[in-house]
Amino acid sequence: MKKRGFYLEIIIKNFLGFWAIFSGLFFPFTVFFILFYESRLAIKHFGIVEFLTSSAWDPVSETFGGLAMIVGTLISTFIAILIAGPVAIGIAIFITELAPSWLKGIITSAIELLAAIPSIIYGMWGFFILADFMRSYVEPFLQKVFIPVPLIGKLFSGPPTGIDVLITSLVLSIMIIPFMASVVKDSFNLVPSVMKESAHCLGATKWEVVKDVVIPYTASGIAGGLVLSTGRALGETMAVTFLAGNVAQVPTSLFSPFTTITVALANQFTEADTPLYLSSLFYLSLILFVLSFVILSFAKILVLRLQKRWK
Repeated sequence: MKKRGFYLEIIIKNFLGFWAIFSGLFFPFTVFFILFYESRLAIKHFGIVEFLTSSAWDPVSETFGGLAMIVGTLISTFIAILIAGPVAIGIAIFITELAPSWLKGIITSAIELLAAIPSIIYGMWGFFILADFMRSYVEPFLQKVFIPVPLIGKLFSGPPTGIDVLITSLVLSIMIIPFMASVVKDSFNLVPSVMKESAHCLGATKWEVVKDVVIPYTASGIAGGLVLSTGRALGETMAVTFLAGNVAQVPTSLFSPFTTITVALANQFTEADTPLYLSSLFYLSLILFVLSFVILSFAKILVLRLQKRWK
């Protein structure tokens, strides 16, 4: 029996170790090399600097540049995280610290339900309902308020169409709020009650307990929610396809139609009828892969530094 248990332990250990190495190291490197191999024609033809700094995308003349897609991806992701981050943390604070017991289960179930909704549903809702509301009421109001303000007014220039950077980022933020709120909420629930009770006994208010005890203790959980949400926003396709406008241009305001890397891949992959066209799309995929790795790594390092400072 002891020998059987010993051999079983070795088998399980090696099995789990193999899949850990495969999913954590081998699979990402394999994807990277496949994308690099398929995009080598575009890399040879356009190089790195030219492709990254050119916004021209003309399949007829086979002139391709990824700047418009890259900038669109970064801007929409940044604004979505900027909106979703504070809201998600606020939801987690309300559920764990402020909400009565009978309300916690209801809100938690509602958040989990939002996370389960397919992205195409968000896209259709944004396109058929929210876009018209934004075009008719919200965007004209924002222009009326901010256009007279120097510098800031340029962010709200252009005709309000309802298919632009603003609505895309707003819908993206609504999509990622449930993911981040769930992770942060679970992290807040892991804070030992004795730490919070000790702070209350020393005269700390509810807000001081949250600010000085809960958030520093759960910084790694907040980092996990941020990383998960950023990855979801970077790779989102269907909702952005409905709302971005699919215009290969660098957006100059929040009301400009634009496109992202994922939208370009989804719309044009089946239309790529020349080797250079197809290779350029693979080049965009490679850039998105590297971009995701760099941004998520930077976010992780940044939050870990904040965690050390808080502690």
